[in-house]
Amino acid sequence: MSVWGKVLGAGAGFALGGPLGALVGAAAGHYIAKFRANALSAEGAENASFPGESSREARQVIFATALVVLAAKLAKADGVVSREEIAKFKTIFNIPESEISSVGAIFDKAKTTADGFEPYAEQVAKLFRSTPAVLENLVGALFEIAKSDGWVHDAELRYLRKVSGIFSLDSTTFDRISAQFSSEDSEPDPYSVLGIAPDVPDRQLKARYRELAVQHHPDKLIANGMPDEFVEKANDKLALINAAYDKICAQRNIK
Repeated sequence: MSVWGKVLGAGAGFALGGPLGALVGAAAGHYIAKFRANALSAEGAENASFPGESSREARQVIFATALVVLAAKLAKADGVVSREEIAKFKTIFNIPESEISSVGAIFDKAKTTADGFEPYAEQVAKLFRSTPAVLENLVGALFEIAKSDGWVHDAELRYLRKVSGIFSLDSTTFDRISAQFSSEDSEPDPYSVLGIAPDVPDRQLKARYRELAVQHHPDKLIANGMPDEFVEKANDKLALINAAYDKICAQRNIK
């Protein structure tokens, strides 16, 4: 079972708790009986519940659940929940056909509730406060969803900036994330991708690159709670960081 098949069960009193757990529990309905049956038959009774939030599996489930909920709130940011945004979510994250209904139940519940996104963002921010690179990847995933219709609308950008602020990501980090989703007609500015000024000394350039390469290594992110299903996207991001550094080195004739 992928992480997407576990999100609905997590809200029924297993591990989530807080605003995320309450929302997912409300969305569960008749799905929870099906989840329990599937979990027991497929993985055994000893694996049908989740351990505490400190476990890697629980953190991965919370990451995925927060992404679903915050994506649903994002879809409302410009006043319209488009078919493209919902369909793109399923496609971007390779959700198995058998698990789409569980994710859809949470998405639909989140987009119809009157409460804001802040309590959910605050809950996940607290859990991952010591691993900001994981939160950065969550914001990046939201950016990808926002751009599913071709560009990021102003209302969506404001929403993403607020989420980033709750995650305690500074403006430089936010701009660096945003640069990765620039127009498809042009390559992202390499300095923006690395979050540095064009006149930064070579020594600082190298230090910055090494820092980002370590922080965003897929193995490190997964160990800190990013779901295994996101490893391909993590590899893409690391490749973007590497490409930006290589481009600057070529421009500066750094060997």
